[in-house]
Amino acid sequence: MTAETLTLGRAVGRALSDALDADPAVVLIGEDIGRLGGVFRVTDGLQARFGADRVIDSPLAESGIIGAAVGMAYRGARPVVEIQFDGFVLPALDQLIAQVARIRFRTRGRVRMPLTIRLPYGGGIGSVEHHGESPEAYFAHTPGLRVVTAADPQEAYSTLRAAIASDDPVLFLEPKARYWTKGEVDVAIARDLESARLLTRGRDVTLAVYGPLVQTALEAATAALDEGIEIEVVDLRSISPLDVDAVVASVERTGRLVVAHEAPAEASVASELITSVVERAFAALEAPPERVTGYDTPYPPSAIESHYLPGLDRILDAVDRTLGRRSSHELLEGSAP
Repeated sequence: MTAETLTLGRAVGRALSDALDADPAVVLIGEDIGRLGGVFRVTDGLQARFGADRVIDSPLAESGIIGAAVGMAYRGARPVVEIQFDGFVLPALDQLIAQVARIRFRTRGRVRMPLTIRLPYGGGIGSVEHHGESPEAYFAHTPGLRVVTAADPQEAYSTLRAAIASDDPVLFLEPKARYWTKGEVDVAIARDLESARLLTRGRDVTLAVYGPLVQTALEAATAALDEGIEIEVVDLRSISPLDVDAVVASVERTGRLVVAHEAPAEASVASELITSVVERAFAALEAPPERVTGYDTPYPPSAIESHYLPGLDRILDAVDRTLGRRSSHELLEGSAP
């Protein structure tokens, strides 16, 4: 089939439409996803095509939405839940941690939980409080949940189709600042829910990222080439489980590691990945690994979010530090990190 050019948001919508068409057990549920088509219009037109019994407008109650979806999955459906914004998932934490993540284990595998939770996440759209969070560490810490994300339209389509087909509960994080990014989408391309992908080859530094920072990492790799520095960019794709093997293999080639994401640094994906790499590939490291993250504060007002979010300069500064081109002491005396 010929590839189509779609935005990331439209690729998500296409994946939902194709899943509804392919499997009558698939049901969508969320706030304003039907007649309105969702806050970002991702589900636009789906209720008109598939009916209000399969594209369900729910009450404004995230815990109730997840609870209803658990019952649907228990009875054989494949529900796909939309949580409107990242910060809105907090009222549903009890259901997700105490029920969704545990039912299959609790029943020794007798009860499946084929539930997909779509969560627009991350900053960069100038929104108000609870609309720019990166809560992935909460869920990566929860055994029984798969946590995945996508950086481009093809990944969004293929990953969401794989999530809906999975018998495990999957939290699918959609980088909302990339919803309007365009790219080619081939609906025949499938992917798994565990492996990372290597985006660029490089001899000097491994840069591991995911979701909204993948494009920034590619821009950093291009900019670094002007100074003769080769950055090997690894898109993690899966946050839980982490594909540590892929990152270790890259670090064994480059000898250096930088991990970047928008979430705060403490008890983060970067913390876990760096620890795992040090445990398994310490002898290959030629410099201490670096983290480039959001700060350990609540997400700031939109007027200053550009200072909070990791950007090109902060990533390149970390690359320089791993290469000994700029020390942490010099950084503190110079520009802000």
